[in-house]
Amino acid sequence: MLDGTTWRVPSMRHRVSPEEWQARVDCAAFYRLVDAYGMSDLIANHVSVRVPGEDAFLINAYGMLYEEITASSLLKIDHDGKVLLAPEFPGEVQYGVNRAGFVIHSAIHKARHEIACVAHTHTVAGMAVSTLECGLLANTQTSMRFAHISYHDFGGVVTDLAMQEKLVQDLGDNNAMILRNHGLLAVGNTIPECWNALHRLELSCRTQLAAMATGANLIEVPRDVVEHTYTMYQPKTRRAFGLLDWPALLRKLDRMDPGYRD
Repeated sequence: MLDGTTWRVPSMRHRVSPEEWQARVDCAAFYRLVDAYGMSDLIANHVSVRVPGEDAFLINAYGMLYEEITASSLLKIDHDGKVLLAPEFPGEVQYGVNRAGFVIHSAIHKARHEIACVAHTHTVAGMAVSTLECGLLANTQTSMRFAHISYHDFGGVVTDLAMQEKLVQDLGDNNAMILRNHGLLAVGNTIPECWNALHRLELSCRTQLAAMATGANLIEVPRDVVEHTYTMYQPKTRRAFGLLDWPALLRKLDRMDPGYRD
């Protein structure tokens, strides 16, 4: 539907399984939350969600703002970049997949089958920390969760499939990575886990920059304390992230604009 003020994609609920529809709703919610928490960059960046039971994932249509994304507006593509299911976009423009988004997300989904969700951002704080030689400092309780965060050196815009192997290799078994001179990347075995990791990683970057901006000496926490705190945040020592906050976040979105569920 396109009437000059409303841009609306027809519902795809009747075209997909109940499991895929739920994944679509949660993926759309993720995009809306990225925007609501000030982490979006116009139409750039991407969040992808594995389609349950399929070798395919959902990703944003390149050209839509995060605040516009709905469950029905997401593209379903396979690991080779073939579009398996596309929305009926209003007007004459038929949006496709951002090349860099495909290269980054397909690499991780192919290599780590346990991963359900991958998110990549270009925030001011994330990009700033990505340029620092020191990287992310483990000097707050929140940032100690990422004491063993991965790093990936910049090699240009990620549009070449040859870049995938190094990207996956650098990520390793971690759930977060700083793309040097680029931005942030987070993954999760569930959508809520991925959101929680991304939000906390962004918070860690913002806090570090705020502390460094004062010019005062930073307190260095003893390494054994950092390691103990890091361990406390690992899956084997605590409940999975997102179990409590994700339902509350969905309620927040429903109060703001439940249209993401369409």
